Amino acid sequence: MEFFKIKRDIPFMRYGRLTTSISLVTFILAVLALGFKGLNLGIDFTGGILMEVRYAQPADLEAIRKTLEEQRIAEAAVQNFGTSRDVLIRLPLQKDTGATQSDQIFSALKAQDGTAELKRVEFVGPQVGKEMYESGGLALMLVAAGIMAYLAMRFAWRFAVAAMIANMHDIVIILGMFAFFEWEFTLSVLAGVLAILGYSVNESVVVFDRVRENFRKMRKAAVTEVIDNAITATMSRTIITHSMTQLMVLAMFFFGGDALHNFALALTIGIVFGIYSSVLVACPVVLALGVSRADLLLPEKEGLVDNRP
Repeated sequence: MEFFKIKRDIPFMRYGRLTTSISLVTFILAVLALGFKGLNLGIDFTGGILMEVRYAQPADLEAIRKTLEEQRIAEAAVQNFGTSRDVLIRLPLQKDTGATQSDQIFSALKAQDGTAELKRVEFVGPQVGKEMYESGGLALMLVAAGIMAYLAMRFAWRFAVAAMIANMHDIVIILGMFAFFEWEFTLSVLAGVLAILGYSVNESVVVFDRVRENFRKMRKAAVTEVIDNAITATMSRTIITHSMTQLMVLAMFFFGGDALHNFALALTIGIVFGIYSSVLVACPVVLALGVSRADLLLPEKEGLVDNRP
């Protein structure tokens, strides 16, 4: 299925050095943001208390924050959760963190507004948070290693390295943006990052498949022409696939409430940069690594040869 058919190949590889330079600068800025500001980790990783409180009318968040300040609760995060009547309160770890502290806080909220109703309380200890942080990092490394192994077996090591560089580019930029803007990084965001790893590599596989097919058919064309043709031929598919995916992600972003907001935000960043990196990072890198027909060329078959000069 195609929205449009481009008659002439777009010379993407002509601008390969420019696009990779832009990517390198963006990557460095993301690393600097991570190094100097760091991630704003949620209680899933740092530990603490999560309280969900429901009111009979739209909640006054400022009044709730003032009540928490009166209880000498520092750095508490207060936000709406789903509806204007539901409030999510995140509390950092303190010496008396636990049921006693949550009961004390809810009593103060109940005194401030008698309609307050405690829906749930979750406690994450520091050890559990540390284990989640370590497990999340391990999951990222295992997924990355699996992707590299898969691409090395399906194509060649040059394609595996190029795709992994493009994927790491996407992941670091997502993390860098969360660090720079101080958006909260939770388990749901980590799930989005892991999803982007698989989603981004899928786009690279589509382009690489077409490159392999072109090496078989376009035997007299230069490597840059083969790659340009592969990218141009898959553009319509790329536009359709990513547009439909982004529509679903936008639905979660605008209508999924606070629980899905940062998850959808991570997916949006990943989708945008995933398109860019799969085309304008992975392909120039695989070209720079010296990919040739010898890596993927299959025996010539009758009817599959392109006789273009």
